[in-house]
Amino acid sequence: MSIGMGFGENTQALVITRGLNELTRLAIARGAAPLTFVGLAGVGDLLATCGSPLSRNRTFGEALGRSGSVEQAQRAISSTAEGLTTAQALVELAHLVGVEAPIMEAVCDVVTSKISPQQAILNLMKIQTGAEIDHV
Repeated sequence: MSIGMGFGENTQALVITRGLNELTRLAIARGAAPLTFVGLAGVGDLLATCGSPLSRNRTFGEALGRSGSVEQAQRAISSTAEGLTTAQALVELAHLVGVEAPIMEAVCDVVTSKISPQQAILNLMKIQTGAEIDHV
């Protein structure tokens, strides 16, 4: 979404890094080894998903950030973006195991049309920063 909204690589790196931290903390809470997400299954997949113009999730997110409309973003891609259907499940799991996941929550709120992509970014900018990695 940040690309579609006109943000640059630094913002993209911030969202990817903090998103990876959220995913890792959630996985650890469910029993995964802390270093699981450092390899191809974690960082590798996340970089491909967020960086490749062939990624359906990236294409959808970029269109959503540009248009602000889930419906318009869905029309912009020719197939299903997995993130659209899994966002709510991830947030529910994070709540169940007590993991703070503001990026996951922001994505879920945007794809369920509770808030705009612009409001999601504003909400995320208000979060107090701290240690980027707290699980190794």
